[in-house]
Amino acid sequence: MASKQLLLFRHGKSDWDADFSTDHERPVSKRGRQAAQLMGRVLARSQYSPDAVITSSAVRARTTVELAAEAGQWSCPIRVSAALYEATPDQVLAEIRQAPQTSQTLLLAGHEPTWSALAAALIGGGQLRVPTAALLCIDCQVADWQTVDRGVGQLLWLLPPKFFSKGDFKDLHPPGH
Repeated sequence: MASKQLLLFRHGKSDWDADFSTDHERPVSKRGRQAAQLMGRVLARSQYSPDAVITSSAVRARTTVELAAEAGQWSCPIRVSAALYEATPDQVLAEIRQAPQTSQTLLLAGHEPTWSALAAALIGGGQLRVPTAALLCIDCQVADWQTVDRGVGQLLWLLPPKFFSKGDFKDLHPPGH
């Protein structure tokens, strides 16, 4: 059976001391910006670079994706979706089902606790926690995104930015640089 890879990317660490009027407008901290850039470079050097991205409309999620895409030199389309902000796992599944069928590796950027709950649902149960700026990859045993549902996936990996020691990946660049 064919499969598709779903990447869940939690937004970078928030800046709680910044000036913002609503939770939706809360920005990413300096540490969160650095982690987003690192994870963008890590993903670019992997075999799992996205060919489509859907991000929550929240400032911290959009900024995380923009920084990661720039650092990793991703050339894929990025769509902003208000439906991913404060979404339930079922609402996220509805978004996934609307993804371009030509996309093999889809990245969604969003929030906790939704990402952990969605990942657990897709892999058929269990418990996990997605830290800030972490990426996880689920191999979905489906031929097209329209059929993604609970229990169709296998967790391939979950990588928090802390996995990479600061010195080892400080100068990590996308392939070709």
